[in-house]
Amino acid sequence: MALTDSQYLAWLNSPSAIRCLLVEASALVDGVETVRYLSSAGYVTGALDVPAHAAYLAVVRGGVTITEKLSIDGSASLSFGDIEIGNENGERDAWLDDVWANRPVNLFMGDVRWPRADFRQIFSGMLAGISSRERNTLNLALRDKLQRLNTPVSDTKLGGTGENRDRLIPFCAGECHNVEPLLIDAAQLKYQVHDGAIERIIEVRDNGMPVAFIEDLAAGTFTLASNPAGLITCSVQGDKAGGVYRNTVAALVQRIVTGYGKAADRFTAGDLDADNLTAFEALHPQPVGLYLADRTNVLQACADLASSVGAQLVMTATGLLQLLKIALPPAGVPVAVTSQHMAEDSMHIADRPAVQASVKAGYCRCWTVQSDLQTGIPEQHKKLFGMEWLTTTALDAAVAGAWRLSTESEQIQTLLLTESDAGGEAARRLALWSVQRTVFGYTGTPALMLAALGSAQTLTHGRFGLGGGVTGQVVGLSRDWLTCRTQIEVLA
Repeated sequence: MALTDSQYLAWLNSPSAIRCLLVEASALVDGVETVRYLSSAGYVTGALDVPAHAAYLAVVRGGVTITEKLSIDGSASLSFGDIEIGNENGERDAWLDDVWANRPVNLFMGDVRWPRADFRQIFSGMLAGISSRERNTLNLALRDKLQRLNTPVSDTKLGGTGENRDRLIPFCAGECHNVEPLLIDAAQLKYQVHDGAIERIIEVRDNGMPVAFIEDLAAGTFTLASNPAGLITCSVQGDKAGGVYRNTVAALVQRIVTGYGKAADRFTAGDLDADNLTAFEALHPQPVGLYLADRTNVLQACADLASSVGAQLVMTATGLLQLLKIALPPAGVPVAVTSQHMAEDSMHIADRPAVQASVKAGYCRCWTVQSDLQTGIPEQHKKLFGMEWLTTTALDAAVAGAWRLSTESEQIQTLLLTESDAGGEAARRLALWSVQRTVFGYTGTPALMLAALGSAQTLTHGRFGLGGGVTGQVVGLSRDWLTCRTQIEVLA
């Protein structure tokens, strides 16, 4: 039976533990996909283990550090790490000729006396390649599985002989206003908004004027009833794969990472943290919309969706996709951390993010901006078609005065549709950043090796105003599994 978290932490902290790191790293060796079994101490699996009778070469040297971050500015960040391999006499120089990049790697930590099944997985990700920083070592670079999402949402071109044959077929998800569809058959006046079934074509316009059309929702196309006079645009409720229309962040992220990109790199249900995504969906029902007419990576598309509600895509160390957001107070019951959980004199201030007096949020994007329309539509409509974004601003004049800050802020661009949702997100971010925040850093003892990114901690320490305890959110982890020390950063 696998050890509980408390039992595993007790073992990590035990002086009798004989810790052993197992590495299962894949590489293309002489044209053959090969798994290399490496370890920090000699280890051979038993007859009933999986894999059976596998000898792990005791070549892992030094520390094995894996770093995870929640970006303060909301940008997507990949977890990374490094495995140092002994190469004292150059006996593994040939490994530099193997292809390691974009291959899976899995790390497990346990005791040399344990059966293989009792080892706990501590990382599941991808290899970025192999190098050598010193004469007597090789270095395997680790990346989390978000690297698999660095592939285009779609490379599907229209094809045929028409003028748009080299254009990508658009991708439309959620509700998108005033997109420019792809003309796929000039003779039939046929246009496409999505490569597959869609929910609804709300309206088709010719230079801003509504026109008649015949829709084919199953194919994501429509046909005009008469020849156009100018630019054709439309408003659409997009992707309806499997008969399900999705228009929220969590639902669309799951749809894109499992249904788009290079087939071999797509996520499956086993790559998703179902509990996290279900909870996120319940807390974030705001409708959004995304339209892609040009090449865009899966990771970027999903990051744009997530950032609309202040969230980020992250992978757990064991390779599950989550949506996390910086929020204070953080969700969950905070873990009490005192000086006894920290290496001596390790507490320090790692960062002091800038205070903000205002947050301006763009919403309800007009995907095709049309200025100076001359058709007979209302002037208010012409004005809207000429604006890429509607905006709303949350402002704290007292903070602006006290900190001598401008009341104008750089616009954050969201894929939200309504003013109330965009205003709510702007107000949330203002509440978060209109006071001075501090990122506290310290080195944690083995008791904190299982700390989770995004979780809550209450820090109590004799320095930096922490004497009475301050609760914050874990935004940085850098774990060295061979020394059992973790560099932890907490935003409070």
